[in-house]
Parts: sequence; C-alpha cells; structure tokens
Amino acid sequence: MFSCRGKPLTPETKKLIVSIKQYFDSNKLKPMEPSTKRTADAFGVGIATVKRIMADYNRDPKLLDEPAKVRGRPAHAVSASYQESVRSYIRSANKKGEYITLADIRDFLKEISTEELFHIATLARTLNRWGFEFGKGTRSQHLKEKDHVIAARHRYLRKKRDNRSPGIKADTIRPEVYLDETYVNKNHSNDFIWYSGEDGPWVQKPTGKGERLIIINAITKSGWVSGAKLVFKSTRKTGDYHGQMNLDLFKKWFTEMLLPYIPKNSLIIMDNASYHNTLSEHSPPTALCSKKKIREWLEQNKIYCRDDCLKPELVEILQKMAPEPIYAIDEIAQSNGHEVVRTPPYHPELQPIETCWGVVKNHVARKCDFTMNNLIEQLDSGFNKVTDNTCAKIIAKVKKIEDEFWSDDLKIDSQELG
Repeated sequence: MFSCRGKPLTPETKKLIVSIKQYFDSNKLKPMEPSTKRTADAFGVGIATVKRIMADYNRDPKLLDEPAKVRGRPAHAVSASYQESVRSYIRSANKKGEYITLADIRDFLKEISTEELFHIATLARTLNRWGFEFGKGTRSQHLKEKDHVIAARHRYLRKKRDNRSPGIKADTIRPEVYLDETYVNKNHSNDFIWYSGEDGPWVQKPTGKGERLIIINAITKSGWVSGAKLVFKSTRKTGDYHGQMNLDLFKKWFTEMLLPYIPKNSLIIMDNASYHNTLSEHSPPTALCSKKKIREWLEQNKIYCRDDCLKPELVEILQKMAPEPIYAIDEIAQSNGHEVVRTPPYHPELQPIETCWGVVKNHVARKCDFTMNNLIEQLDSGFNKVTDNTCAKIIAKVKKIEDEFWSDDLKIDSQELG
C-alpha cells in the first residue's frame, strides 16, 4: 500500500500508477477485474483517483509533476509554537524603529515554515490574542505589544530580579519552584520515519489521538520536585487539559503533593490558568463578578452608588477603589510560608518547565506503539530524561531571556520618551 488516505500523492507515485495501469491494459490475458480497479487495489487508492491521474496524463503528462493542490479550508489559527519567534521578530523591529506590517510578519513566518499558509486576517486575530496591537509609534504606525502585557512582564521580571543574590548570577535568595500542567495522548508519535521508497511506510498510525493522560508536576533548579508528579486519565479526548482541571483538584494536589516537598520560603511560579486564579472568599470582586456582588462589596465599604447605576458604572468605581484581588491558592501558599508569582500572559518562554515537557513528550513520541500501557511506561522513562543538570541549564537559559526582556523593554521605553 503506497498511499495514506487524506495525503496527496507524490509525482513519482502518480507516474508509477500510470505505468502499472498501462501494463495491465497491454496484458493480453482477460482478467476478471478491469485494469483501473486492479491498479487502485495495488496502490491502495480509490478508482476515482486512478481515473483522475490517467485523465491528467492523457491531457498532458507534465501535469503529473505539478504539486498537489491544498484541499479543504485553511487552518483558522496560527500555531502557538510560532509565538516566541514572532515576539522576538516584532521586538527587534521596534528597537530599530522599523516599520512593520502583517505582510512582513507573514513573510517572516513563510521563511520558518514553507508548507503552511498564513492568511493576513487570521494572523491579525492571532497577534491580537498574543497581546499585540497596531498602534502609533514615535513617527509612524507600527505593531507593538499591548501596554497591559508589557506592564505585567515588567512587574514579573522585577520580582524575579529582586530575588537574585547580588553578584551571584546562578543563585537566588529564595528557592524558586516552577509548576505547570500538560497532557499527552496515547497516539502521540513522530510523524516522520525512514522507510524504503519501494515498499512505502509500514508503520500505520491509528486515526485520532487516542486516550489522554493529564500531568501535573513541578521543578526547581535541582530537578523534579520529589512526590509532586500526578498523572491521571482524562475523561475527554478533545480540547486541552484545562477542561479537566478545576480548583478543587488543583488545590488538593497543591496542598498534599507540592507544599510538603518544596523548600521553605519558596517562590512558587505558575501561569494564569483560571483554576490558578480563583478568587478567595476574602477577595474584593473583579469586573467579571456579578453586578450584585460588586454592589454588595461597595456598600460594605461605605462607597455610595445610585440605585440606577449600570454594571459598567459600578465596575468603574470598583477599579478606582478596590485593592488587588486575593486568590485562593495564594492564601494557601502564604499560610505555609510561600509566595505565588504568576508569569505574564503569552510568555511560555519564561516558564522553564515548558521545555521539560518537550523533553518528556519527545521521548514518548519516539517510543510510541499506540498502547496505553506503553505510554505510561515511556512517560516514566521520559521524566527520567529530565535530570537536575537539565533543569539547572534550562533555568539558567530562561534567566538570560529574562535579562534580554528587561534591557530591551528599557531601550524601547526610552525611545518612546524620546
């Protein structure tokens, strides 16, 4: 079987189909089945495919050399794997004061991936989701990061830099613990393998992604936090791991499997997942809370509001008067002598455990045999690939990225003032 359903045939395979079809046509013996069906069976393709290839050949043999047309609708999202490269590209242009447009970014992405299509409108929505905006610069309009993203990053970097020992780049004042969640599917495997051109690929990958395991773990510069690994089977095969997580599950893992095993007085670094940011019962409301809850809080704090105030008006008053929200997880951490620090939105490159997930998943993909038992076994082997030396190197690399962000932000800010 030379083909795989859904994938275009190569010019070489098309020419081979023509040769075999012509051979069957020239055979003087009268077989039970037509030559078209025999050719289709030999190559594992449909009869309509053979007829279409023969029609192209009879019209013009050169048509077989043309690349296959992309079928179906183009993807309506740009992969998050390009986010770090795009951010670096835009920031570099901003520092140089260069005019940059969506077309420039599309051309940049085409250089990275020649096989993907990047539609301008899709790219614009993606950039907006990643925290960029098309705004007015010092002399012209250009793409730049949104102010709230820059502010969140700078606050985070200031906290991290304040935790560094003076004159000792490799050490910190308080231990830093990085936690995260991810998932891996039973059929997670490498898409490309070596095979004989005559025989074709024998490894047949099952359709779909298969059953899913959700993983929670944490690292320090000394490696994985002992006792913190949690792996459980998802009840859903679609979406990402966030749909299977909630505050109760995360809080149980946080209090029972993380806090007892981390150093005293740690900085616990996590992202902004919704179950990380569930409000404490002692917290003032936010703009996302109900109108009733906002009004009750304002009244409790003796802040007068008219009875006919709309919710947007109450939110305006709230944002002027209310202190920072208090999160349930932060209270638990503080009661145990720790502090929670959240990475800025859209910055996976600042979370070293993301690279650790990549090491684990790459190992799983290389050893995949599409069974759940093997997935569990290889997952354990993948975790062993991430050593204390691995974590120390990744964290040191992330610190360099933090320094670059810090210095670049200051340079761009000084240019805006100028």
